[in-house]
Amino acid sequence: MGAAACGGGEESSGSAASSGASEGSNLKVGLAYDVGGRGDQSFNDAAAAGLDRAKAELNLAEARELSAAPGETDAQKEERLRLLASSGFNPIIAVGFAYSGPLGKVAKEFPDVKFAIVDDAVEGENITNLLFAEHEGSFLVGAAAALKSEKNNIGFIGGVRTPLIEKFQAGYEAGAKTVKPDIKIQSDYLTDPPDFNGFNDPAKGKTTAEGMYDAGADIIYQAAGGSGGGVFEAAKAANAMAIGVDSDQAKTADPGVRDVIITSMIKKVDVAVFDFIKSVNDGSVQAGPKVYDLKAGGVDYSTTGGKIDDITAKLDEYKQKIINGEITVPDKLS
Repeated sequence: MGAAACGGGEESSGSAASSGASEGSNLKVGLAYDVGGRGDQSFNDAAAAGLDRAKAELNLAEARELSAAPGETDAQKEERLRLLASSGFNPIIAVGFAYSGPLGKVAKEFPDVKFAIVDDAVEGENITNLLFAEHEGSFLVGAAAALKSEKNNIGFIGGVRTPLIEKFQAGYEAGAKTVKPDIKIQSDYLTDPPDFNGFNDPAKGKTTAEGMYDAGADIIYQAAGGSGGGVFEAAKAANAMAIGVDSDQAKTADPGVRDVIITSMIKKVDVAVFDFIKSVNDGSVQAGPKVYDLKAGGVDYSTTGGKIDDITAKLDEYKQKIINGEITVPDKLS
């Protein structure tokens, strides 16, 4: 099951035995990453952390990780999933909405295999949908941006202009405007479908962020996967601030830029991936949507570095209002 056959790269494979696990599992888990794969310091790495936890705690029989290549077709994604399924991997997790069509097709071909997909609601009797309330977490970091901005001018950079990433933007703008109704919010996207390279183009992320900082922004929130590293570089050069996404990027980004990250919108893909593998292992897995929202602890904001310690009480107040239903966060742009 080589990289060439899959149109992508193989991250790692083989036995996942762990001396710390209490008893073995016969599960052979397949994980199909989005563009960027393990090492993107963001979305894919969060999924990888869930798999690593499953290796450690469940003592999996085997794990195989494959990564999407930039610019590949749906047919190549289908082939990757099909090769995993035909090679005996079960369950199989597809990381990202770009697998929606391919997974829907392949899942029908392998009705005995349990599939999961992150960030997509494609239906199937053997498909579990791991979904998140990204807009709720983004509201909190939007409020943080408005509270910390000294220029009353902030930015948002999305990797690819899709309804999912617009969901991040909608929540971010709502949070910022709740704090400061007159705040200026610049926004841009690196690519439009079918070009998904906006999630793996740090150079473009950097130049786009440079333009926003030059235009007066002092904080930029990026929902751009691997491209976010370029945003952090631009923030560093501009002596400005940035907000991470998916993972606590003040811990995962390159060490040289971590100090510009005041907070991150944490999306607990690691928890969802582990929960799914565990549910297959213990026989409790269910098809259909499982939503990880603020109330369930599926999204949140990070405090690493202490740069927002002075506003966490206010952010937690907003968090509780969302959980209580006092604040309804929009999940679409108006």
